[in-house]
Amino acid sequence: MAYNRIDRISEEVKKELSGVIRDMKDPRLPDMVSVVSVRVTRDLRYAKAYISVFGDEKVRKDAIEALTSAAGYIRKEIGRRVNLRNTPEFTFISDDSIEYGAHINKILKDL
Repeated sequence: MAYNRIDRISEEVKKELSGVIRDMKDPRLPDMVSVVSVRVTRDLRYAKAYISVFGDEKVRKDAIEALTSAAGYIRKEIGRRVNLRNTPEFTFISDDSIEYGAHINKILKDL
């Protein structure tokens, strides 16, 4: 499988984004926030970050709103940590894959 430059950049941005979110002190962000994946466009202008938040729908919505309101700060920190020509603008998308996996694991364990 080819592992091209955009994939490497996406993985590096994902790693640094996790660190930035962990360091943020916004009370709307719960402790269980994880970055599932990051997709950076080929021109490095935009990035979609898929965020998994453990909790009910209100907690998820508040966490995505907190990240969206802090998008400028997050972009500045990513630009400082990752040496890129263009620092991407982030779009945060809620992802429930971790919660879904825990649900499937519970069902399989009950069988």
